[in-house]
Amino acid sequence: MLLLLAAACAVQLGRGVAGAKLVRSLAPISRVPGTRVQIPWPEGGAAAMTVEAVAPLGGVRTGRVLPLASVTKLVTALVVLKAHPLALGQSGPGITFTAADAIAYQRDLAQDQSVLKVAAGETLTELQALEGMLIPSADNIARVLAVWTAGSESLFVREMNAEAGALGLHGVHLVGPSGLNPGSVGTAAAMVKLGAVAMANPVLRQIVAMPSVTLPVAGTVANYDSVLGQHGIVGIKTGSTGAAGGNFVFAARHRVAGVPVTTVGAVLDARGADPLQTALSEATALAAAAAAAVRWVAVLPAGTLVLTVKSGWGPPVQARTARVLSIIAVAGQRLRLRLRLVAGAWRDAVNGIVAGQLLGHVDLRYGGQRVAVPVTAARSLGRPSLLYRLLRI
Repeated sequence: MLLLLAAACAVQLGRGVAGAKLVRSLAPISRVPGTRVQIPWPEGGAAAMTVEAVAPLGGVRTGRVLPLASVTKLVTALVVLKAHPLALGQSGPGITFTAADAIAYQRDLAQDQSVLKVAAGETLTELQALEGMLIPSADNIARVLAVWTAGSESLFVREMNAEAGALGLHGVHLVGPSGLNPGSVGTAAAMVKLGAVAMANPVLRQIVAMPSVTLPVAGTVANYDSVLGQHGIVGIKTGSTGAAGGNFVFAARHRVAGVPVTTVGAVLDARGADPLQTALSEATALAAAAAAAVRWVAVLPAGTLVLTVKSGWGPPVQARTARVLSIIAVAGQRLRLRLRLVAGAWRDAVNGIVAGQLLGHVDLRYGGQRVAVPVTAARSLGRPSLLYRLLRI
């Protein structure tokens, strides 16, 4: 009997102890707390808006192909700067205007185009020329920059379309550097993407935020973007023709819990008695709504139960978030949470778990944000006792 009992004990002690079981409590899908803000999308035309690194806010008729008017000059500026890069503080080479340029200015002025006064023999730096093209939206400067960059307008337009393709601006086709020709077209969705690219360039970001600029012959000229500073608007580019109506690609900045947040949006084909003013007014309303929609939220409070480790030799061990999981988000939107376990941590529970031990992380990806919070054991779990190992079935 003693021999049989000893043999049975040896067998029991020699058997491996089954690992602990894991019971998950974390729901993989959650929603941002708060009431979804209603965006005042325009009744006509097209519009789109996104909060960079946070979330797209949607839009109306975002894929409708429409004339771009002077918004086209954003692509013109990008192509010029690609050929002749500038850093902040640099002015670039000089561009000397000819008698033909002065005559073209007079002709364009007579046609009621948006122009910048120039004189034969006048020299503008590359930076000044970009300022003249973007701030008072001068068509004549856009054409001069095109020829200066590529040798001819036709070659420059080819480069513009190549750049639009490289940037993934679907639905965009350009026929000139100024946007005066209604054949230069694009969508609100593409213009949001274009606006984000422009704002990523420090030189363009500086130019479009200027309320005015003073140039040698033209003197002080004002920015057509008359809503600079309203609801955080810091640019970007207006456009208006009879065919296009009023267009405005805009960027606005505000802070959420001390963190700077940038909204980029586009309004195309605004109408009314003053189409450009309509576009500007609609954009300010959109910027205000975006600022109200974005907030700093606690998705999971500290101490949220994420999982429970259950063993046969001790009481269950709860694992909870070690700190709050917070992000900048849009109220009402869906979130996807992922539990990432430390390799083998719970399977090796037979070796014991110590209170505060790291068992995993809760990961959250939202927009451009990547957040992870540790999940730790709320109490300790000792190793299986000798009695448990002998008596277990």
